[in-house]
Amino acid sequence: MSYQALARKWRPRRFSELVGQEHVVRALSHALDGGRIHHAFLFTGTRGVGKTTIARIFAKSLNCERGQSADPCGVCGVCTEVDAGRFVDLLEIDAASNTGIDNVRELIDNAQYSPSRGRYKVYLIDEVHMLSKSAFNALLKTLEEPPGHVKFLLATTDPQKLPVTVLSRCIKFNLKRLTPEQIGGQIRHILSAETIEGDAEAVEALARAADGSLRDGLSLLDQAIAHGGGVVHAADVHAMLGTVERGRVRLLLEAIAAGDGPALLAEIRRIAEFAPDFAQVLDELASLLHRIQLQQLVATVGEEDAVLAALAARLDPQDVQLWYQMAITGRRDLPLAPTPRTGFEMSLLRMLAFAPAPVGSGDEADGTPRATRAVPPPAAAAVAPSPAPAPAAPRLAEPASPAYAPPPAVSAPAAPAPPAETLSWDALIERAGLRGPLGQLAQHSVLLGIEEGQVRLGVRPEHEHLAAGPLVEVLEARLGEALERKIRVKFERQDGDAAESPAARRARIEAARLRDAEDALRSDPQVQSLIEHFDGRLVQSSIRPSSH
Repeated sequence: MSYQALARKWRPRRFSELVGQEHVVRALSHALDGGRIHHAFLFTGTRGVGKTTIARIFAKSLNCERGQSADPCGVCGVCTEVDAGRFVDLLEIDAASNTGIDNVRELIDNAQYSPSRGRYKVYLIDEVHMLSKSAFNALLKTLEEPPGHVKFLLATTDPQKLPVTVLSRCIKFNLKRLTPEQIGGQIRHILSAETIEGDAEAVEALARAADGSLRDGLSLLDQAIAHGGGVVHAADVHAMLGTVERGRVRLLLEAIAAGDGPALLAEIRRIAEFAPDFAQVLDELASLLHRIQLQQLVATVGEEDAVLAALAARLDPQDVQLWYQMAITGRRDLPLAPTPRTGFEMSLLRMLAFAPAPVGSGDEADGTPRATRAVPPPAAAAVAPSPAPAPAAPRLAEPASPAYAPPPAVSAPAAPAPPAETLSWDALIERAGLRGPLGQLAQHSVLLGIEEGQVRLGVRPEHEHLAAGPLVEVLEARLGEALERKIRVKFERQDGDAAESPAARRARIEAARLRDAEDALRSDPQVQSLIEHFDGRLVQSSIRPSSH
């Protein structure tokens, strides 16, 4: 006997065997058992989620020799013929290859004749959106008022392309994409029934790669069984899919957490040998960080994953949040990188720059904020720096993140700088080198006071969204540099007639200059003459005040 693909061998033959479409099964079962059956049904959804399978089970339920019900017997002549694809009263039409009006006219002509064996003649039109406009028009009348012995079952992956006149004549069911857990459960069931050895990580990888389609998942399972020589193991599945084993991703995170640059680059080289999809590796890393954070905050992981539990206990939850954000940002920006590997490496090196310093390094004692510790490149330690004049204020190592622009290099001043506490807020912003998002936050804030270890800043409600997340930690580090001591920043809401922030002051000055420019133009004799004699007008949006 020839081999039968798993997707065909394990195609559901009863509603009870379907995976993940309970809402459709419930509605159709009630209709069949209650005898309230509409003449036209539309099943929509992505490929491989059960559209044609449900339609065939429905046709079998309508025509089962033991009576119409939601649970056909599966053994009578009609049921076995439907399962074998040779029931004469179930006419399956592929609209992708039968798009013309002539095909539809033939269907309409045949619909007038009574069924040969069953109670109903069932037309299953797959990918119905591929029919031409003229074919739809020819079908409409029959679709609205078909003979009593005809039922139409339409299936499509693209319902937006169907005419509204067709949609209004059908009962519509939207089939859901299956979750990785649902697909993985079915794969495990099939492996057990087929007595094929398989491990958990391999099943999870196949379920994720199926992308919501059970049929795709079973096709990949067929391929994995062949690739592994009759077994389904994680290493074989990852090699087949071009993905990376979970253990490799954990090694990346271990190196980042330890601040070990050489180990991180060595592991990247080993991963690159498999020519993986680097976007998928970043997805895996983000998924690992997500599971770690769940374990840290809500303890969802059991004892069966001791490695994950150990990582969760060792890592700072704030670091996990920051690295997760960097992973998904790096994945988004991957197409913009010179090469996928370069973008992947830079994403991980960015995480390395934000890795906590190793225990015992003395950072906590000297008051260095956790989020600003940077791990120097391994080669830098071997190069002796040349003597240079001491800057006015010591600077902390800067985070190597493109999200925060580093300040410009500060040359040694000819004379000692004034104490930071005596500087204006604008001067303190300049001294701290606040640029980019940090500069935006500072420019929209008002300095309320500098006390012992605290800088009090006022911010209006419309700008409160800026004062959140890791940005605040980096702001504390930069201001701490300028003030030459560890500080915390406290934000206070400013309502009503509060003091002006640098951004508000600049906007007020610019608005005043723009008004002066408008007044000057309107009072200019030449401009007035142009307006009077040529029906001209001033385009306000085009007016710009002089830059000097």
